Amino acid sequence: MDFLTEFTMGGLELLTTLFVFVVGLGVLVVIAMYVADATQSRDAVRHNYPVVGRFRDLFTRLGEFFRQYFFALDREEMPFNRAERDWISKSAKGKNNTQPFGSTRNLNLVGTPIFINCAFPRLDEDASDPPAVEFGSHTPNPYRISSIINISAMSYGSLSKPAVRALSRGAKLAGCYLNTGEGGLSPFHLEGGCDVIFQIGTAKYGVRDHNGELDEKKLAALAARPEVKMIEVKLSQGAKPGKGGILPAAKVNREVAKIRGIPAGKPSISPNRHPEIDNVGELLDFIDRVRGVSQLPTGFKTVLGAYGWLDDLCDEIERRGIESAPDFITLDGGDGGTGAAPMSLMDNVGLPLKQSLPMLTDILERRGLRERIKVIASGKLVTPAEVAWAYCAGADAVNTARGFMFSIGCIQALRCHTNNCPTGVTTHKKSLQGGLDPKEKGPRVANYVDKMRKDVAMIAHSCGAPHARALKRFHVRIQQDDGTSVPLDQLMARMRPLAPHEYAAAS
Repeated sequence: MDFLTEFTMGGLELLTTLFVFVVGLGVLVVIAMYVADATQSRDAVRHNYPVVGRFRDLFTRLGEFFRQYFFALDREEMPFNRAERDWISKSAKGKNNTQPFGSTRNLNLVGTPIFINCAFPRLDEDASDPPAVEFGSHTPNPYRISSIINISAMSYGSLSKPAVRALSRGAKLAGCYLNTGEGGLSPFHLEGGCDVIFQIGTAKYGVRDHNGELDEKKLAALAARPEVKMIEVKLSQGAKPGKGGILPAAKVNREVAKIRGIPAGKPSISPNRHPEIDNVGELLDFIDRVRGVSQLPTGFKTVLGAYGWLDDLCDEIERRGIESAPDFITLDGGDGGTGAAPMSLMDNVGLPLKQSLPMLTDILERRGLRERIKVIASGKLVTPAEVAWAYCAGADAVNTARGFMFSIGCIQALRCHTNNCPTGVTTHKKSLQGGLDPKEKGPRVANYVDKMRKDVAMIAHSCGAPHARALKRFHVRIQQDDGTSVPLDQLMARMRPLAPHEYAAAS
């Protein structure tokens, strides 16, 4: 008993000593922090409220997470709310995503699309699949697509290796295409065997020479791959129109650098435009050059702000001949997203897709080029209603990026630019990629596409249309600020862009 008593007493003394040491160390740390805060002048809050003021930074960083899980309502968050994310997540996992008790969406908000159901809707079994759309009828290798939703431009570098591998596998299973983004063609884009759209950004990653100019031999070799179906020349993207791509140094590892043809460990900053393209004539020259080398349908991606140049482009096409036209235009909305962009551009530059898409299709229709130039809509189109609206507005195909990011596990943590994505989607840290298994996530990509097709078809059938590509502007009304809604065709008639001769007459 004496031994046990001594042992117990000794343990208590040790614990007491350890406790006193920890408390003393804590007090010293607090005193050091107090002195450091009180004597510095960089941060007024910490100077005036030493130690306690540090909690402001902590709570600011944690605020977005607390809002997401505890405070924000289902339809409140930006850029994508919980209801949208949950629909995508359940669809990707193959779960039932029907909802009880009525809509939680405020249908009175200005701009809300309301689809016009007909008295006698189409029976689902009598409806037809959307017809395929042909791109590049004037090229040696036209490309036909039938999928109504496809994977928008996301580069390897901005996305992780397992994320790109999962998207490639999923695209093959779903029968849709995958756009490489401006970071070059990686082995991971090709791994799944899906159709690939190769994007040439302003830095020409993957097809650049040592001076950063287009290397035609590299382009020809890349275009010869059977997976590569079209070439997209990127002029601008929605999140940062007028500025090139931004990939922080932390995400430019040796593999990314090798594929892009740039130094590792340094930021990947693309020029804000192609040096060769400064007017519509040079744009057509560059498209003709790329198309001639690749022998593939070639178009361009842009964001509309000013749109008078589109009439200039049509004039130049008329002078040169219809074969000189781009085979497609991918139109991104000014509200588009990316992993890294200046807030001043992301928030306030470029027209949203809901304004620019009808404007673009109207201009092409008026100039007799609507059949020649296909239109791909891209920008925050992640749910069936948004995709259906795009087809009503005149799109031939629809791309989405963040919808597919959600399908493979993105939780909108807003850490894309830090290389610390908690789900492995946008990080190159091996420790954070373990939960993103391409073999498991690939089928989720396909599930998302399948659910999107079914629900867009359901909207079309409710409106009396046989398929998504048969939707027209009169099938959807847009909510106005006076509480009424206006058919999209009437609304756009009011907003129709003036032709050059109409400008002259008006002035």
